[in-house]
Amino acid sequence: MAIERSVLTLAVGMPVYWQMAINLARSFIWWHKECDIRFYIATDLPNPLPRDLAGIGIVRMSSNKLGKGFTAKLWLDELSPTPKTLFIDADCLVVGNLESVFARFAGRAVSVVGGSISSGEWFGDVGSICSRFGIPGLPKFNGGMYYLEQGSLAKDVYTCARELQQQYDQFGLVRLRGQPNDELLMAISMSLHGLGAIPDDGTIMSDPQACPTGLKTSVLYGRSRLVNPRLPDRRHRSWYPFHVVHPLIVHFLGDYTSGWRYRAEATKLELVMERGWPASLAEGFVGVTFSAGQLAIEATKNLARPLYHASFGPRKVTRSPRMSD
Repeated sequence: MAIERSVLTLAVGMPVYWQMAINLARSFIWWHKECDIRFYIATDLPNPLPRDLAGIGIVRMSSNKLGKGFTAKLWLDELSPTPKTLFIDADCLVVGNLESVFARFAGRAVSVVGGSISSGEWFGDVGSICSRFGIPGLPKFNGGMYYLEQGSLAKDVYTCARELQQQYDQFGLVRLRGQPNDELLMAISMSLHGLGAIPDDGTIMSDPQACPTGLKTSVLYGRSRLVNPRLPDRRHRSWYPFHVVHPLIVHFLGDYTSGWRYRAEATKLELVMERGWPASLAEGFVGVTFSAGQLAIEATKNLARPLYHASFGPRKVTRSPRMSD
């Protein structure tokens, strides 16, 4: 029986992305044991799969073709292993079954979760971009997730995005960490082809950048909670319309994969799936031996931070392990 649906992630370049892809794959498999959706990792790394993930698919590829940074995602039409593919960034974790996500995207050649904008700033002046391309607006979204259905329209959208990349700077688009941002290129191409986002309601994907407080997750028990604090809290994100969300996919973007909450969930998944521990034992063990101590350290730092900054100034930002040399 042919496989119709898949979840795909990328692990390109550095080994840290491979390990994140393994964590994501484990979180997916945990919630899809009796499901016809298959998981694939597209990679240029030779790493072997751990024994608990022997059944997932590997898409071998050359990094020379994909280029560096975020623009590897502009090749999803060629990497897509099944007629319907949900791409998820490797720095995400799944906390529930994704059948409802596929149902919401069904029938769309290329889509994302987000909204629509026609003015303001989003890695460039949106009004000027729309005027240049003769489009009414852009879908605005987080590129941690894309949905595509194989066919001529999806192929046209991705081909167009790759062509636009060649003139990224000439179009006045702002780079992200020194690299072209796939989100802008895909947004322009999608709009040119009459495609948009499905409305974001906070249930599919969210991240601690949009919700900088109250992050709580339990992959094994299917729980997630992220909070965008209300005003007058200085951490309030005025551009994010939700206060509390419970997404199926938590995106630990940026350096959040170095945080203890992500590492705790990854450890639980390893204990349960590779070593065969019961979920309750893994949850309790990590909670007592790791999470409780990290919570105490975090609370102490939060109390001491104002005094430290007043005395010594902000600490130097350390280099992320996800940044290449």
